Formats: sequence, C-alpha cells, structure tokens
Amino acid sequence: QVQLVESGGGLVQTGGSLRLSCALSGTIFSINSMGWYRQAPGKFRELVAVIMHGGSTNYADAVKGRFTISTDNAKNTTYLQMNSLKPDDTAVYYCNADFHGSGWLGEYWGQGTQVTVSS
Repeated sequence: QVQLVESGGGLVQTGGSLRLSCALSGTIFSINSMGWYRQAPGKFRELVAVIMHGGSTNYADAVKGRFTISTDNAKNTTYLQMNSLKPDDTAVYYCNADFHGSGWLGEYWGQGTQVTVSS
C-alpha cells in the first residue's frame, strides 16, 4: 500500500520562509514526477512546481526565484523551499506524485497542508 504524506505547512509572516516535505512510501517501482500544487479559497488548484525523473523542473511564474523544488531519490521525498513569502502565497498546498508502485499506476495526491502568510 502506498502513501503520500506531506508536512511543513504553517503560519509565517510576509518575507518569511517555510519548507514543505512530501514523502512517498510503500513499494515504489518508478517515479515519473513529483510536484506541488496549491489552492486558495475561491480559486482553482494551480501548479506551483514540478520536478521530473531526470531532474528537470518547472515553476509557476508567480514563484520563480522564490521557491525551489528538490528531491531525495533515496527517500522518495520531494521538498519545496519557499522564501520571500507573500500573502498571495496563502493556500492549501498539495503534493502530487506520478508513479508506478505496488497496486498503483498514475497520479496520486496528498491530503494537503495549509500555508498562511500574514501581512
């Protein structure tokens, strides 16, 4: 049975930093990509950052230069380092993994973690 567990959300002031973690556990055969999405109240879920199996990354324009996505392949864990946070970054952040594991093939979503940036 696979699991995707997120951690690291919280409340921070404008200009502060947070690091989100997302750990994929279980019997994993291969990972195509891992990424982060966010959904603010009244808005659609949007891509924040994604990292592909080969290491290439893609970022939303709104976070370029402030957020960095990385992975620890040995731990099947992805991280999102968020610096210079703004109130507009307030949202529930969801981890997404596209992988092949025991009993699973395709995309899988985490439960979400709240990030709140106060002004």
